[in-house]
Amino acid sequence: MTTAPQTSNSLPLYVQISELLIRDIAAGRLLDGERLPPERDMAEELGISIGTLRKALADLTEKGLLERIQGSGNYIRQGGTTESVYAMFRLELLSGGGLPRADVLDIERGAKPVELPEFGTSTEGTRIRRLRYLNDTIIAVEEIWLDGDSGAVRRDQLSDSLYRYYQKHLGFWIVRAEDRVTIKAVPEWAPAEFSQAPGTLTGYIERFSWADRPEPVEYSRTWFDTDRAHYVQRLK
Repeated sequence: MTTAPQTSNSLPLYVQISELLIRDIAAGRLLDGERLPPERDMAEELGISIGTLRKALADLTEKGLLERIQGSGNYIRQGGTTESVYAMFRLELLSGGGLPRADVLDIERGAKPVELPEFGTSTEGTRIRRLRYLNDTIIAVEEIWLDGDSGAVRRDQLSDSLYRYYQKHLGFWIVRAEDRVTIKAVPEWAPAEFSQAPGTLTGYIERFSWADRPEPVEYSRTWFDTDRAHYVQRLK
């Protein structure tokens, strides 16, 4: 297990731990009835305090994913809700799960390029480019366009979860997304840290995202390293 570095806009640490465990449960890395390690051992492995760990475990208990038995331990329980901050983040490590985080490469507002498909109601948008991780592994580069009529994005307020930013600062929540998965060449702007060189064919996701209005408010494209991550869509 690992946790993301803390910045002023990171998700609270206990939420990060809860999200990490939820994704591990959804991926089958933690099985129904499995007993978690003792809390002190688990906190030490994660590099967090006992209090922070207990807040994360309380969140899992509330979601019906954990049963805490006094004097015995903490046990995974399938059948609860695995909906989470990262419920729509479909990339996982090849071994399953992984906590998503992101480094912002640049943010720019301007006219939408003519090559973009139609989305939103404005001719302008905000472009956000990021380097994506699962735990400490770089797995993707992404370019997100937010429609200009949906609000402005401030770099100093961004957290690892862009959807959480939309809810907290712009007043809307992404309720639906449509993904198209194929392969495409890595873009020229991809940083040297990304494991695939520009021009290399790799996994590719196009996504349209909707809030509470007819037109998509966001269009994104993600290039991911298929040697490090795969796209997973679970049907319920």
